[in-house]
Amino acid sequence: MLKRDLLELCLLHLMAQGDQYGYELLRQLHGVFPDTQESAIYAILRGLCREGATERYQGETSGGPARKYYRLTDHGMTLYDRRLEQWRALAGALAELGIM
Repeated sequence: MLKRDLLELCLLHLMAQGDQYGYELLRQLHGVFPDTQESAIYAILRGLCREGATERYQGETSGGPARKYYRLTDHGMTLYDRRLEQWRALAGALAELGIM
């Protein structure tokens, strides 16, 4: 479950920087977590949409299929702040144990 939580935090972080389209999110995460299945990332994105943390919309097309973009909602920013706080607390605890 820890990896899923980290993936969610990473997705929230990337979207906090601005609207992102699905493939770009996937590409960025694969650069850091190459063994992660594409379906797992899209499942997290769908879950974030269902809980109202993100919104999905279709962007402009440039000859190809329309891109599906994701953006954070106010609830998503709150969730991002909470997840980041949890991560920092966990990282601090690991550092105290000398693990990091």
